Amino acid sequence: MSRGESTRAIAAARAAGVAVTVHEYEPPVGGAGGHDRRPAWGADAAAALGVDPRRVFKTLVAAVDGGRLVLGIVPVAGELDLRALAAAAAGRRAVMATPAEAERATGYVTGGISPLGIRRPLPAVLDESARDWPTVHVSAGRRGLQLEIEPGDLVRLTAAVVAPIARTT
Repeated sequence: MSRGESTRAIAAARAAGVAVTVHEYEPPVGGAGGHDRRPAWGADAAAALGVDPRRVFKTLVAAVDGGRLVLGIVPVAGELDLRALAAAAAGRRAVMATPAEAERATGYVTGGISPLGIRRPLPAVLDESARDWPTVHVSAGRRGLQLEIEPGDLVRLTAAVVAPIARTT
C-alpha cells in the first residue's frame, strides 16, 4: 500500500500469521450517482488489477430466516444464489441485507466490505469455485484495496462453509 495504511482486514490476516498480498488500485468514479451508486465494485477491481473476474470475490450480506445475517462470498463474475446461501447456512430463506444493515454489521462501507476484520463475527459461506484458484482476491476493507489470499486461509480465518452459492451471469 502506498501510504502505509492498514485496515482491520489486513490486520486480522497478519495477526493470524496468514501471508497475504495487498493490491491497491484507483477505484473508478462514474455515473451520475458517484461512488455510492456504483453497482460493479468487484468487476472494477478485477479490471483495474488485470485479474480474471472469476478469481475476485465480493462479500455480500444477507439476512437468513428473517434476520440472521450471513456473509456470502462469491466471484464478481457471478451472482449470489440466495436460495443456495440459505441452504448452506441451515436456513430456508435469504434476502439481501440493506446497504445500511451490511455497513452497520461489518463496519465497512459498501464496495469495500471484507470478509475479514468485520465488526462482529458473522457466519460466512464461500462459493466452492474459490477452490479452483491458488489464490483469490477479496476486499481489504476499503474501496480500491484488495487482499490476495489462499482459499484455505480464507476459509480458516472466516470459519466459512464452502458450498455452491454462486450463479454465473
